[in-house]
Amino acid sequence: MKKLVIVESPTKARTIKKFLGNDYIVESCMGHVRDLPQSAKDIPEEYKKQAWSKLGVNVDNGFDPLYCIPKGKGKIINELKKLLKGADELILATDEDREGESISWHLLELLKPKVPVKRMVFHEITKSAIKKALNDFRDIDDDLVRAQESRRVLDRLMGYTISPLLWKKVAFGLSAGRVQSVAVKILSDKEKERLKFLSVNYWGAEGSFKAKGSEFKAVLSSLDKKDLAVSKDFGQSAELLNKDKLHLKEKPAKDFLQKFSKKTWTVKSLEKKPTTRKPPAPFITSTLQQAASGKLKISIKEVMMAAQKLYERGFITYMRTDSTFLSDQAIKASRNSVQENFGKKYLSSAPLKYDSKKVKGAQEAHEAIRPAGDKFANPDESGLRALSLELYRLIWARTLASQMSESKHQQVKMILESDNAEMTCRGYTTEFMGFLKAYSDDSSNSDVYLPELKKGEELKCLDLITVCTETKPPQRYSEASLVKLMEKEGVGRPSTYASIISTIIYRGYVKKVGSALVPTLTALVVAKVFDEHFPKYVDLKFTSQMENSLDEIAQGKLVWKDYLASVYLGKQGLRDVVAAKEESIDPKSSRSIKIDKFPNYEFKVGRYGAYICTQKKGEEICASLTDDFLPGSTNVEYLENLIHIKINGADSVGKDPETGQPLYILSGRYGPYVQLGEADEEAGVKPKRVSIPATLDPENLSFDKVLYLSKLPLTLGIDKESKKNIVKHIGRFGPYVVLDGDFRSIPKTEDFFEFSLEKAKALLAQPKKGRGAKILKSLGKYEDIEVELYDGRYGPYLKWNKHNVSLGDSYTQDNITLDIAVGLIQDKVASSPQKKKKVTKKKASKKKSTKKKASSVVAKPKVVVRKKVIIKKKSDSDKK
Repeated sequence: MKKLVIVESPTKARTIKKFLGNDYIVESCMGHVRDLPQSAKDIPEEYKKQAWSKLGVNVDNGFDPLYCIPKGKGKIINELKKLLKGADELILATDEDREGESISWHLLELLKPKVPVKRMVFHEITKSAIKKALNDFRDIDDDLVRAQESRRVLDRLMGYTISPLLWKKVAFGLSAGRVQSVAVKILSDKEKERLKFLSVNYWGAEGSFKAKGSEFKAVLSSLDKKDLAVSKDFGQSAELLNKDKLHLKEKPAKDFLQKFSKKTWTVKSLEKKPTTRKPPAPFITSTLQQAASGKLKISIKEVMMAAQKLYERGFITYMRTDSTFLSDQAIKASRNSVQENFGKKYLSSAPLKYDSKKVKGAQEAHEAIRPAGDKFANPDESGLRALSLELYRLIWARTLASQMSESKHQQVKMILESDNAEMTCRGYTTEFMGFLKAYSDDSSNSDVYLPELKKGEELKCLDLITVCTETKPPQRYSEASLVKLMEKEGVGRPSTYASIISTIIYRGYVKKVGSALVPTLTALVVAKVFDEHFPKYVDLKFTSQMENSLDEIAQGKLVWKDYLASVYLGKQGLRDVVAAKEESIDPKSSRSIKIDKFPNYEFKVGRYGAYICTQKKGEEICASLTDDFLPGSTNVEYLENLIHIKINGADSVGKDPETGQPLYILSGRYGPYVQLGEADEEAGVKPKRVSIPATLDPENLSFDKVLYLSKLPLTLGIDKESKKNIVKHIGRFGPYVVLDGDFRSIPKTEDFFEFSLEKAKALLAQPKKGRGAKILKSLGKYEDIEVELYDGRYGPYLKWNKHNVSLGDSYTQDNITLDIAVGLIQDKVASSPQKKKKVTKKKASKKKSTKKKASSVVAKPKVVVRKKVIIKKKSDSDKK
């Protein structure tokens, strides 16, 4: 008989399978197998009339959740049940955190096994770790299950109670969330600071000097015995905060330049200060997110996806952890790797251990994120590629750095004087690299060398220039800095940060501009609603306390149902607070916001998007704003122009020589566009409109280019083989050419107006590329369709027809063949949703009643009656 081992993902299953014998069947449940209903159609008929059914939680009777099997998971559960029938033991090997514990519990509820059940946990997927776990089973931790369930229910109650209010009072489709709304408020508060900020110019001077063969620079730091003011000395309203500082203006700065350009300077003082830097602790989830996002220029979501793959393939330990603890095995492996790669002199004098108590909810049972095993794989010999290799190298380097010696540096500060002025120059040198040999963070300074000078030495200034600097508003949050703040304040948990950031971007609350998270007008409006009516639910301390309560449930110190009742029920509970506000909130006021920077305008959010309103001659005039409008990036001139066009209509840029119709450059909800002719709503006449690509500046378009755009789509020529037209046009995703349904984006490096028939043919002749992927080679044809190998961000993969297929762990670009590729493609096609859908549909056409009945059995949700699951520990006889 066999033993059935269930894990969450196919990759994890393949890795574990390598370490187990033929007596084990390792299968994936593909993540969560049950969840709260996602829509009204998921709710069983017997519960739809209940007032609480839309929440998916019975708030009137003990907060019992209404669990459903998500679409597509019914077949997986049935397959697991079949496998379980042929097994004499069930081993639940899901992740060791709350999510993993919850998945195991739900599997038990659905599978209802009649064979012995064992809970297996491990922190890394290596041979030794798996073997150890097989001899150290434990019970399902009911407290962890309750904590996960409480979090899920709490998130549902917050979201489903406040979101409908936002639909009524602001705009349909908006969402609120326990942590999501706090993140929106944090970003909105920062944007409000920026909008209130008044910049100011201050002047200074910079001199170039040369001594003993070395050139260096110094900046003017004092004049007339007063230190010069710099950015930090000015406030939000451009006021000078420190009255003892000198705010140097343009004329005095230029007077200084004229007076001192040929003066001799003397070394007034020279101060040397030795410093050391301690090595950093190994990564926890939040610090990995921050470091990888900054260094690798990727999103937090991409960081966690790549880390998940590294863990499941056995390269790193579990990536969701809040502990900096390293086991003795890990410390030994780290120190051995340091000695092998950098030499003994870079090792710390004794093993270093890091305190996790500063991190809320940290558990010593979990380790930091580190390379897996008792011997760390060298990144260059790991066989990893692309992003996986970059991330693994970062984790490897940080872990080694945590056991290395301090770095030693010397700071030098030299002050030069001449008459009533002083200039300061600073030097920084590294005396010993220490841990920086392996890992350097963003705070690492580059060396700046200063020549060895003595007090009283005279120097000639080679060049003296004035410098004007403008104060900058507070910097917007990036994903990394937002994570840092949220962790510091105890808002959410690192394992949820990726999904939170993805959600607020997807929901239209935030747009990414470079690395900055920029709140939209919708975000500012919704943040105002929370500030005025629900301040408690976006308060950092309140949200942090909720996380602490969830941690207490996980530790068995707090009864989960009692806690949920305290949050949701009663006069101060969420349900009654929202119900009361539904009567008092004025929709007209809640949909608008005033911004101090633009006092004559009111910004509003409506059913069809954002718009502005202002008073002109006693009449309110409103104009639509584009979907990509950002309050913090606009100006008065832009707003005035929108109102001007609304009142007077757009000024025509000329007439089409062929039709005599006027041509306009306009801006709509989806961005700027060219319009040919006039709109006549009464007659139902819609003029021709063509989007202006983001690479073109609408304000600087010549008439010839506007006319050219109005003629789109353009036929460039005819393809000789297919006898079909090759057409050039602009679509939702930018400029493109198309031949018989084969669309190709015109590269941004190309001039759209000069993109000729020859270039279009060359572009269409190239193999169609995946996003950001590079084709490596073609392996041949399968069913008359080319099988191509690509090098993607996450490593090599196959592309056939509409399917992308990973090579997995066993194959590389060197050993993959057409036969192997076809096998992988067939597996992919057989398991794809499209294939399953077709098969199901085919069966349904023959036996409709059978299909319907089977569906109701698999997907029917039910209220779960809570009961503690007890799994017996492995006895000594079992171990033998």
